[in-house]
Amino acid sequence: MRVRLLILASAVAMLGWGAVLPYQYAYAAQARGWGGLVAAVASTLFSVGALIAAPVGGRLADRFDPVRVAVGAKIAATIAMGTLIWADSPTAFLAGMFAFGLGVTAAGPAQSVLVLRWVPDTDRRRVFAWQFTGAALGMAIGAFAAGFVVDLSSANGLDWAFAAGALGFLLSGGLIAAAGWRAPVGAAYDLGEDPTPTVTGLAAIRAIWAVPALRWTALVTVTLALGFYAQFESGLPAYALTDLHVSAKAVGLAAAVNSLVIIALQMVMIRLTGKRSGPTLLMIVGGIWATSWMLLGSAQLAPELAAAIFVTTFGVFAVGETMYAPILNPLTAQLAPEGLVGTTLGVFTALQTGISATGPLLAGVLLGAGLSGVFLGLHLLISLAAVGAAWRLRMVIRRPASPVTEGVTSPVDQQQRVLGLRS
Repeated sequence: MRVRLLILASAVAMLGWGAVLPYQYAYAAQARGWGGLVAAVASTLFSVGALIAAPVGGRLADRFDPVRVAVGAKIAATIAMGTLIWADSPTAFLAGMFAFGLGVTAAGPAQSVLVLRWVPDTDRRRVFAWQFTGAALGMAIGAFAAGFVVDLSSANGLDWAFAAGALGFLLSGGLIAAAGWRAPVGAAYDLGEDPTPTVTGLAAIRAIWAVPALRWTALVTVTLALGFYAQFESGLPAYALTDLHVSAKAVGLAAAVNSLVIIALQMVMIRLTGKRSGPTLLMIVGGIWATSWMLLGSAQLAPELAAAIFVTTFGVFAVGETMYAPILNPLTAQLAPEGLVGTTLGVFTALQTGISATGPLLAGVLLGAGLSGVFLGLHLLISLAAVGAAWRLRMVIRRPASPVTEGVTSPVDQQQRVLGLRS
């Protein structure tokens, strides 16, 4: 029951955010008339807030009850989203987006720790998949509904979506609190480790980076994030609106299709890939990302089909997401040094969101200069780099290694703990 509530919490939180996410760039740039720079900086500040909050949230989840950490972060996200309703200046809007990034991301590592704490190791990949599917379902419903009622010609045209987002995060926090109501606070992770961290601060970071497999996992995380997620919120919608000249409704439809494909394929993909190596699947994800960028480039050759190609590309990206989401968190957690699961998840979330902060700025510079071909080609190369990094990760995991520094599990021992890594 607790796990079901966690999955439901993910879906509810994304319901309102799905109504906002596809339109935030156009809202700030066009409806409010603040320009593309403010819209891009808003997405960047969201990511900067996430960059700050992720390791802090992960560290708090290691040291305190992760239920309380997650609920507190959800309340913070609720307040931040609510302030966007009254944000009538660029400064207020940017501050609200920054605060929202803090609240949303601080909850992520704590929720992952709860899955690790409450779910047997053999079921974790499936539960992470369901959690991601729940979030995608909420996102799809929100994005699809908003496409018919969002008014980007009005300065108040997104207010109801901000209100729905605030309510969604408040309800999400309540569901997590209910899930943890009867949970034993001192329950240990089902990873054979002591939940009390033995190292702190910089020593914790050094312990994490001392594991070679985690270093390669970090590179995979960065390249895959930059190859798609960094552009999902603003870069891709901006490219569609300014270069492909598709409508705002088509952008909303693309976001909805992305989520619906995830919902339709997620459990099927888990059954098909359940015994496959995690790094191998991440190599496939990089390949799908690369294919998607090439498909997106073809839209410039057929302007009359640009909207259809753009929507289809978001569906292709989603196929990769069905493998990415269930793999990365369990893989990272199971490679983590003892007692530092939450901290490791927080650090890797910070990496993902930190690199995502560069995405809107990169898109703004390249698209603003009319270099859409460079924009597409660069992300194709980044996606191919992710394939290479995932291949190297697979080699490191398979290679026998000697123990590393004191206080850190040896790579050999960690490899034995990683479920489903070997083909």
